[in-house]
Amino acid sequence: MGRFVKYVLIVVTILILSLMTLWATISTWLPKVASLWLPTGTQLIFTQPPELIKRGISLNGIQFLAQDCFLADAGPLTLIYQDQQWKLHGKSLDIDTHCLEKLTTEDTSGKEDTPLSIAEIQKQLPAFSLSLDRLSITPWESYSGRVDITSNQQGQRVSAQGNLLSGAATLNDRQMLTLESLSLHIPDSNDVIQLKGEIQVPVSLDAIPEQGNIDGEFVTTYVDKPLLLKLNWQQQDGHLTVTPQDEKESLLDVPWTLEGKRLVVSQGQWRWPYASQPFTGGISMTLTDWSSDYNEANIEARLNVVTQGSAGKGNAVLTFAPGKISLKDSDLNFQLTGKMNEEQLSLYTTIPGKLSGTIANPTLNLLSGSLLRVTGAVTPDIYLHEARFPLAGIKVTDKGISGRLQTIINASHRYWGKYKLHLDGRSRDFWIDQGHWEWNFWGNGDMPPMKAKWDMSGKGEWNDSLINLQTLSTGFNHLVYGQVTVNKPRLILAEPLSWNRAAGEYHAGWQLQAQKVAFDNGGYLPPSTLNIQFFGQDPANFQWKGDLSTKKIGPIKLSGRWDGERIRGEGWWPEQSLDVFQTLLAPELGFKIRKGTLYAQSAFSISETQGIEAGGHMVVKDGGMWLKDGELSGLDFVMSYRLKDHVWQLGPKSPVKLRVKKLNNLFDMSNITADLQGYYPHTERQPVRLTNVGVDMLQGHIGMQELRLPQKDPAILTVKGVDLSELFTILKPKQFTMSGKVDGELPLYLNHPDWLVKGGWVENSKDLTLRLDKDMVQAISDDNMATGDIMDWLRYMEIRRSRADVNVSNLGLLTMDAQIEGFNPTKNAERLVKLNYHHEEDIFQLWRSLRFGDNLQDNLQQIFSLPKEQN
Repeated sequence: MGRFVKYVLIVVTILILSLMTLWATISTWLPKVASLWLPTGTQLIFTQPPELIKRGISLNGIQFLAQDCFLADAGPLTLIYQDQQWKLHGKSLDIDTHCLEKLTTEDTSGKEDTPLSIAEIQKQLPAFSLSLDRLSITPWESYSGRVDITSNQQGQRVSAQGNLLSGAATLNDRQMLTLESLSLHIPDSNDVIQLKGEIQVPVSLDAIPEQGNIDGEFVTTYVDKPLLLKLNWQQQDGHLTVTPQDEKESLLDVPWTLEGKRLVVSQGQWRWPYASQPFTGGISMTLTDWSSDYNEANIEARLNVVTQGSAGKGNAVLTFAPGKISLKDSDLNFQLTGKMNEEQLSLYTTIPGKLSGTIANPTLNLLSGSLLRVTGAVTPDIYLHEARFPLAGIKVTDKGISGRLQTIINASHRYWGKYKLHLDGRSRDFWIDQGHWEWNFWGNGDMPPMKAKWDMSGKGEWNDSLINLQTLSTGFNHLVYGQVTVNKPRLILAEPLSWNRAAGEYHAGWQLQAQKVAFDNGGYLPPSTLNIQFFGQDPANFQWKGDLSTKKIGPIKLSGRWDGERIRGEGWWPEQSLDVFQTLLAPELGFKIRKGTLYAQSAFSISETQGIEAGGHMVVKDGGMWLKDGELSGLDFVMSYRLKDHVWQLGPKSPVKLRVKKLNNLFDMSNITADLQGYYPHTERQPVRLTNVGVDMLQGHIGMQELRLPQKDPAILTVKGVDLSELFTILKPKQFTMSGKVDGELPLYLNHPDWLVKGGWVENSKDLTLRLDKDMVQAISDDNMATGDIMDWLRYMEIRRSRADVNVSNLGLLTMDAQIEGFNPTKNAERLVKLNYHHEEDIFQLWRSLRFGDNLQDNLQQIFSLPKEQN
């Protein structure tokens, strides 16, 4: 008995040790055992050995490989037995459908597969629950979410909950599959698809469901009504329709027939009335010989689209030649051929290609001869003579586009002229923010409005989320606009443009150069350079700074920001000498800047909705220059401004001020003042006012209190204490002179229908003297003795009272009526002499001559030379 117990203990110990050894090495031997039932070339890997927990086991991770590709990767798992059922919980499960291509297919010819019965499978399933916190399937990672599966005697239920995908379905013990709900959100949009319905599952998995009825609703921003989906079938015949809510005509109407392993769609119709023009077309398809596990099938299909544009009807046809679509290895040729018209545009396509790879992640290869051409009017101003897109050799997968990418554009703008652009590059698995694309571009064109020819070239690359524009150079032979000619301006990329979309980093450096800016009057700007740097998050959100300078002018500091809708900026012009502007003055003017300083500051914003807004100020101090016939000194100028809605506001807080200490030209003028405040263009509600206008000249003062535009009241030009001796000294009349001071007022009208000056007057403020040249008096006396006696009285006069009434028409006709009272002290101091004088003159011609004294002298001589009876 003792020996028997001893043997039993030994056996039990061996069993325990064996079980412990098997458990400790489970991660080694279990994958090998499992490989007996797994497809060839696949393997199961335990990332860490399992651990025992209360009522179950814990696994830190399991991986399933197809050759070297991770087809499935499960995170931590726990399996426990509780409440008479198995409960499996996992943190995550990632499935990569690209790895399906790695699965090998064994030859099973000669073997008969027994169809699996769904009812039998349901009976053999134990009661269990499976929950995954996250299920992700590549390339549809955006639809990842939580998945729960339960199984009991009544049937099975699966539910999913994610940001873009949610829903639930049940399979009862009578093999009726009920789609309780399914909600699918399209990424990066507000489009939603919702489905529900029932399907009678067939007895075996190799059969097609005999009947079903599925209803759905598709809400999209492209259509203002929900789209109702309806799929139903009974035995061999079925129908799929998509119809806008409350409408009778369907957008998609596809009848189909199923006979054995042959599915035929014939006379299917589709339409899309929501574009700029309605699109219509037909659908036909034949699907045959699918495998028992629905892994592959043969397909032949044809789809066409009919369009209508200004060039007439267009018809493009997409055909799929008889070929194979497969879960693992598809082989299907297709071709898109025809013409599509869209309003003024026509698209011509010849695109042969081949579809290969898995149906979940197909590979699209465009074959030799693939070409897309576009012609027509893009806008009323831009006409596309031809845009060519050679597509041969391009490969498209869910990873992106690979191959040579080319574009040749030949177009013209109604105003800006003709241009031709080229882009040539190569991509490798490129899609937005993934893969690599490098390119070169160049082009040239004419710009008739500027009488210019231009050219452009550059190169860059897009590597994952990093866009790098390495070089860019564009320039003109010259620009001619009005009276300005810019010689050889050129914009270059001084610092490569780099935009990291993932990190939100953007920077670039630009430089605009011009050899010379010439003006028709002879002035010019020497070589100019504008430097600007961008730095920020992206091209729709960045800051910029730079400077503008010529050989001597500046540098003017610039800075600002762009937020995608509005560009804002500021400019600072540091104080510098005015003589840097000497080149702007035409040589024939004879002006020479000799002193003075200038500084300025400005802020501005530019947007599509509000246009240009700006504000700032400019200050000139102690300016001075030599004139052709004189000198200006002590120039002070202060101007502040705002620009909004195409209206300039001058002096928003304080008037624009002009002060000149001295101006010596035809007259000596000093203490020149003028203030300006208001709006341009001006309106009744937003007038402009010129005030505090004054100048000291001829030992007197000429001023104007206010000129308002639009004008309601006349602007009164006042004359105070102007010395006539100073005036006559400057005008240098040959035959007479006057001395003394005069005052006056000239009401100025700028919008009167008849007058420029109406009701003006000039009169003496103190006694005046008049002296006639004795030779002129003698010559008049020799011609007429009676007139000579009168002239002898006027030869020297002391004028106690004089007044001239002045009017000037808007045609420039000056009318002056003068009354003069005085005496000749050399003849008889008590004998009063009265003189009435009427004068008319074209004042515009008078201003041009600037010799008022000679004209007055000639008129006086004519008057006093008349015979006595005509006087």
